[in-house]
Amino acid sequence: MPTPPETHRPLVLAAVMAAMFMIAIEATIVSTAMPQIAGQLGDLHLYAWVFASFLLTQTATTVVFGKLSDLYGRRPVLLFGIAVFLLGSLLCGLAWSMPSLILFRLVQGVGAGAIQPVSLTVVGDLYSARERGRVQGYLASVWGISSVAGPLVGGLIIGHLSWPWIFWINLPIGLIAAGLFLRYLHEGVERRSRQIDVIGAGLFTAAIAALMIALTQAGESAAAALWPGMAFVVAALLFVLQERRAPDPMLDIRLWMQRPIATANTATLLSGMTVIGLTAFLPMYVQGVLQQSPLIAGLTLTLMVLGWPIGATTAARSFVRFGLRPILLVGAVLLPLGATAFVALGPSTSPAVAAAGSIVMGLGMGFLSTAAIVIIQDSVAWAQRGAATASNIFARNLGSTLGATALGAVLNYRLAHPTSGATVSSDELRRLLDDPSSLGAGGEAIRAGLQHALHGTFWTVFAVAVLTLLLSLLVPPVAISEGPRELAVE
Repeated sequence: MPTPPETHRPLVLAAVMAAMFMIAIEATIVSTAMPQIAGQLGDLHLYAWVFASFLLTQTATTVVFGKLSDLYGRRPVLLFGIAVFLLGSLLCGLAWSMPSLILFRLVQGVGAGAIQPVSLTVVGDLYSARERGRVQGYLASVWGISSVAGPLVGGLIIGHLSWPWIFWINLPIGLIAAGLFLRYLHEGVERRSRQIDVIGAGLFTAAIAALMIALTQAGESAAAALWPGMAFVVAALLFVLQERRAPDPMLDIRLWMQRPIATANTATLLSGMTVIGLTAFLPMYVQGVLQQSPLIAGLTLTLMVLGWPIGATTAARSFVRFGLRPILLVGAVLLPLGATAFVALGPSTSPAVAAAGSIVMGLGMGFLSTAAIVIIQDSVAWAQRGAATASNIFARNLGSTLGATALGAVLNYRLAHPTSGATVSSDELRRLLDDPSSLGAGGEAIRAGLQHALHGTFWTVFAVAVLTLLLSLLVPPVAISEGPRELAVE
């Protein structure tokens, strides 16, 4: 690339942290407010789609924006993503019904699909692997702070303001981030005519959107997933045909099939499945089986969220001494080690065992995810770094969706087909979690059925964690870059 004007790294990093904070806090703050929002807007049967719609467009567009950042530079794509995210946030606060809120969450997800991968790509552009120990600590702190601040801020907003401010709080943060990017991030992107694979981008987005809908619907019924599943197959076939004939394909198969990228992304996908299993089902076990309060259940899960940034910071500071691949393998070992705690859970087990497993798995995710993203970024040049980074984000999001669907299916099957004892209906499960005293003498049988079902789910999580370790062994050694960046910085 030609030598561009100087980029001010500290201020650009501040912009990255602000932009990432909007994405990180989104899940926890919206989750806190959703009961009140649904109470006002109605249509409770659409509750889950408020979250699924955001993840749908975020996942479907991540790879598209990663490719566009390689073609046109990081700054214009980031500014576009922030503008779309803020527009979606503004509209979400103005939503008048649950369907309108879901529609505007789709818009928000498009913005997040640009912000998250391209922000991480900017960090890869500006800092070598040897410098990322300090930087990764800052980025990890964003996720840790948001996990704690989200429920607190959400509760304060609901208690003292109105729910639209849950979304409007993003506006000043996003404007500050956009101003810093506009003023201090400079790139020397070569000016030449480019052919955008618009058809390929559209088909890819349609295929992933159809896949996400099919996976979401599959958790409810196989029949509901049939049509989106067929749409996915058709769109995927058309996408492959388009990419074979496009002069500059949106998705470079050769890039995705490079051994460091393919193996690191596969391990990331599987690790995403293990984490969603913990996030979705551990609170249910702690409350329903161990008969602990929602506060205790939340604390056991919070330890994973706190362990993740600690692991990420430690990993980034250890790259130079131990190398990228050993750090990734440490994380891969910690995942099944932590998962053994959940396999060992029983009705009389202390919640401390679940908490210990959570923090070990959090540490493992911090080591594995941080090493994976650096391995991928340091395996390619600037012109491919955006697409490569986006592929890793995409793998993690897809893994979460696959994991939620697969593990939910395991839970539902074991609830309906126990090896011993009575079946547990969804209504009985809801009453067990909401008001156990309403079940009377039958509560113990229902609790035993839930324990049986979740035990099978945790064994599945353990199996996926072991598979993550085995596939991580296939990741090849990648040399740490010495740091000549393609941007002039100060």
